[in-house]
Amino acid sequence: MHDPTTINWDEGGQVGVLTFDLDGEVFAVEAISVREILDIIPQTAVPGASALVGSVVNFRGRVIPLADLRVAFGMGPAPVTGDSRIVVIEIDLDDQPTLLGLRADKVHEVTALAKCDSEEPPTVGMRWRRDHVRSLVRRDQGLIVVPDLQAIFASATAEPQPATASIHSIH
Repeated sequence: MHDPTTINWDEGGQVGVLTFDLDGEVFAVEAISVREILDIIPQTAVPGASALVGSVVNFRGRVIPLADLRVAFGMGPAPVTGDSRIVVIEIDLDDQPTLLGLRADKVHEVTALAKCDSEEPPTVGMRWRRDHVRSLVRRDQGLIVVPDLQAIFASATAEPQPATASIHSIH
């Protein structure tokens, strides 16, 4: 079950976030996790990697994974535009601080969201996996989706299962 209190609301019931677009929807990540916003930089595809985290980038001399949240939310690919950005965040994955780039169609602003405007994702009626959404926050312009990055990247950090070999003789 999702619990919007897992968001780091301050004493006043607010949290600072960075908002960005994906496929016309507004998403937000906690501003405290954002390290930098980059223009699109060269990417290196990783053979055999999942589409969610299919490439890496050089960020200040470190190779970091580049994630496409469009994959997690079932959105189609988008062309790179002048507004496209990479949002570099630091989150804990498997109890380790991890730098990760997130593709964004457009970055908007750092703003405050109010807990009183926050709701759990509904059980039915959403086009996305419910476990990928920590909270939906009402704003004058519509809804802001706060993704559950821990749940989204849980599969990417899972131990790979050994492939079972099957040998077929051909006569």
